[in-house]
Amino acid sequence: MILKSIISCFICLTILFAEAKPPKPTILVTGGGGYIGSHTIVELLNDSYSIVVLDNLSNCYAFNATEKPESLKRVEKLTNKNVVFNNIDIRDEKSLDKVFKTYKIGAVIHFAALKSVSESTRKPVEYYDNNVAGTNTLIQAMQNNKVKKLIYSSSATVYGNPQYLPLTENHPTGQNITNPYGRSKYFTEEILKDLSYADSQWKIILLRYFNPVGAHPSGLIGEDPTGIPNNLMPYLSQVAIGRRDHLKIFGSDYPTPDGTGVRDFIHIIDLASGHLRALKKLMDPEFRGCKAYNLGTGKGYSVLDLVKTFEKVSGRRINYQITDRRRGDLATVYADPNLAEKELKWRAERYIEQMCEDTWRWQMQNPNGYHTDEEESN
Repeated sequence: MILKSIISCFICLTILFAEAKPPKPTILVTGGGGYIGSHTIVELLNDSYSIVVLDNLSNCYAFNATEKPESLKRVEKLTNKNVVFNNIDIRDEKSLDKVFKTYKIGAVIHFAALKSVSESTRKPVEYYDNNVAGTNTLIQAMQNNKVKKLIYSSSATVYGNPQYLPLTENHPTGQNITNPYGRSKYFTEEILKDLSYADSQWKIILLRYFNPVGAHPSGLIGEDPTGIPNNLMPYLSQVAIGRRDHLKIFGSDYPTPDGTGVRDFIHIIDLASGHLRALKKLMDPEFRGCKAYNLGTGKGYSVLDLVKTFEKVSGRRINYQITDRRRGDLATVYADPNLAEKELKWRAERYIEQMCEDTWRWQMQNPNGYHTDEEESN
């Protein structure tokens, strides 16, 4: 009987250890207080990853420099999990090194970047300094601390003026890019490709975004740009809520069905889940080198399509004014997302109506974004 009990216990322990999974690595998220970063962190926390965030608060709201951004406080409410936050600029080499030495980082998801196409044409030096030089400083810190797994937040702008549509990952990059923002993303991609070629230990995934919109369905987190929005959806929703008088539509003479620019709008939750799938791919022992994936829906909608859908969803009339084209803008851009579906087992599931519904819920619940009414009035 005693022998049988011992054998039984041994079998139970063997099964228990066999079923026990090793803890997931800690992920360093740069720019994690921002729009895409905060939504991605929700997905990561819900999948049991531990998170360390770096953000210099240049495009996210915090009551003061010693506090977490409001977006991350709400992420903690949504997930009931803690987020470690560091107010650090990615160009600060000493502070970066300290973070890597303090926490056992398994991989990095790199969002931190300036991201306005129009602003980049006015401030090219700032964009190259932050987006290219900053990423290079981050890479050096990773190398110094033997962390060689990276997901890079790239952009469809690396394709330049499309030679064909939909855009596949094999489309040439770096040709006819119309703005410094796009070139900063292209230059960084090339650095990362060279890095992975020089050192086979590096595992890098380049995620080329199209046009993220929408918000978390809870309405707790969403897009809250600092100052005047540079992107269409937050500007549109601020017009609907009454924070701005009218929407400017830049150009109505493009070779598109209604003359306005056509873009591949992707719901932020779909985009965030794409990072989770990319991270699983990155952790695969068989994955090697540097690989790019498009994250888009594969369908284009015009600016006016988005305006009309938002009017329908919100029940508000959107005042808009047609003005001249913006320097650096393109007529039509949309993705071929089949490679991500095939290799990452990911595809976008939400379409334009839900993008508008979730944006409007966020805006209605947060008319001043992450600021309180009192702060806004002051």
